[in-house]
Amino acid sequence: MELTKAQYARIAPCLPVPRGNVQVSNLQVLNAFLYMAEQGCQWRALPEQFGPWNTVYQRLNRWAKKGVLDEVFARLQREGILRIKLEVAGLDSTIVPVHPDGTGAQKKTDRRPSAARAAAGPPRFTWLPRMNAQW
Repeated sequence: MELTKAQYARIAPCLPVPRGNVQVSNLQVLNAFLYMAEQGCQWRALPEQFGPWNTVYQRLNRWAKKGVLDEVFARLQREGILRIKLEVAGLDSTIVPVHPDGTGAQKKTDRRPSAARAAAGPPRFTWLPRMNAQW
């Protein structure tokens, strides 16, 4: 799943123009993203042919925040170049640990009845020790 230069030329107007001296072209960044979507690898495991992994990550991160990736994939589908649609990202609890306060549980802000016995009212039960008949 790689874009050719002819396919890239059809979607190039959607992409921002690189500024300054860039080591990695936009075509390499898009192909790196398609490779990661297909293989499911980690950023650091990205092959060297796509350039430094951090450069690719930073550029894709900026594009995602600005909505460029949405436009690119919509155009890729309109042009009939790719037939994929990315909708869902799956996260596992082993990847994103959540503090117990962040799970939506109610916080314990009320005073416990044992802390203010007079305010709690009469006891709700009475415990009476019983003797066993065997003794």
